[in-house]
Amino acid sequence: MVFPAYTRLPLLLSATAAVVGALSFGAPQTTRRATLAAIPAIAGAALSAAPPLPSDAATTDGGNAAAAADAKPKFRRYPQIRFIAALGDPTASSGVGCEGWGLWRDDPGPRGVYLRDYDDRIAKRGGVAPAGWTFNGDDWWVEEHGLIMSTPDDLPRRSLDRSTGDVVPYKRYVVTGDREVTTILTVHDDGRWELAKGSLYDVTHLPCRSARYTPAAFDVGANGDAVASTCAPGGADKRSFPVKPGAEMPPISGCAKQDYAVLFVLGEEA
Repeated sequence: MVFPAYTRLPLLLSATAAVVGALSFGAPQTTRRATLAAIPAIAGAALSAAPPLPSDAATTDGGNAAAAADAKPKFRRYPQIRFIAALGDPTASSGVGCEGWGLWRDDPGPRGVYLRDYDDRIAKRGGVAPAGWTFNGDDWWVEEHGLIMSTPDDLPRRSLDRSTGDVVPYKRYVVTGDREVTTILTVHDDGRWELAKGSLYDVTHLPCRSARYTPAAFDVGANGDAVASTCAPGGADKRSFPVKPGAEMPPISGCAKQDYAVLFVLGEEA
């Protein structure tokens, strides 16, 4: 995710990454937001210099290059970066469970509300943030600076085969962690996922931390008895923020916590 403008983000993509031509980027920018704003223009200028994508279909007729070229998937870049919230073994290059992953189509940071401002900017507004999204007290998200975020949408895992008009049970995305690896993520309708290169850690953007908070089953009361827990932003220790790159998000009193990796999504299969 991309949040306050003071956070630096040199969005450098590997020149050898397996990405479509429209998804190659240039020099570092002063701030993360400035970088995101510049991406479409930089990507367009780099179109002629980008490497081709490897084909995911081997030739079977003695190496027909034209057929192989036709079989290569084509990708389209997004006007602005999107963000996947992913769960899985950081060292794995494939796995299951992507039906539980989320997607922010817009940068959730600028639309967020600081934990310290929850009462005034969410609770007193009937649970609706100034940006228009609705806070769910039973399931809410926080990022590394202590901003409460909108809930991501479910990650789409099916796509349209434009040549046949059929819906296929998988979808491909171009993802990066803004370090050394930019690659293709394939997610399947049955929950399987795989990366064409690298591991989940390699495509995780480490400065972006995110966690999902839900009510814990029970808290321990003053007399030692189990009592229903209260999971609310007011229970957060504001001194725990900001969170260091790569570190876990802090616990919040009364809440169960699930940390998610954040992947930058540059585009998808056309």
